[in-house]
Amino acid sequence: MRRALLKITLVAATCLAATISVEATSRRYVDPADRAEARIIPMYGNLPACEDPAVLSEITSWFNSREAKFWGPLQAVAYDRIRPIGFRPWGDDFIPRRFCTGRIALNDGSLHRIDYSVRENLGLFGYTWNVNWCVNGLDRGLSYAPNCQMARPGPER
Repeated sequence: MRRALLKITLVAATCLAATISVEATSRRYVDPADRAEARIIPMYGNLPACEDPAVLSEITSWFNSREAKFWGPLQAVAYDRIRPIGFRPWGDDFIPRRFCTGRIALNDGSLHRIDYSVRENLGLFGYTWNVNWCVNGLDRGLSYAPNCQMARPGPER
């Protein structure tokens, strides 16, 4: 009797866990009329890839400029382990964003995790994409605290 009850409980718990994981990963329904593509100024999600040289060049330029102006001699040298971690994670009616993570090598020999998002129509005058980024351990203003987690998508931060 106990074994049968234990098996039933185990099966029920497994089914519940599977249901919760499917619900947590499924995207919510958005009416086609409310999608970002249906706006007066449509947004299609045509964004460069995480490892696109233009994206990494923009991060390097802004990082090096900020460091030279405010903090000191650190400069971005190279990137590796670049990978996407989300694309339009909040739904199709929000501004399209591609979330990425990787490692940045600095001229002092240190390696840091970098989290960034490529965002549509948020560049100069809203005509192009731009990048929002955070280097873990160098977020001195704590804009994305703790540890750049607020630069990452979703509740699984």
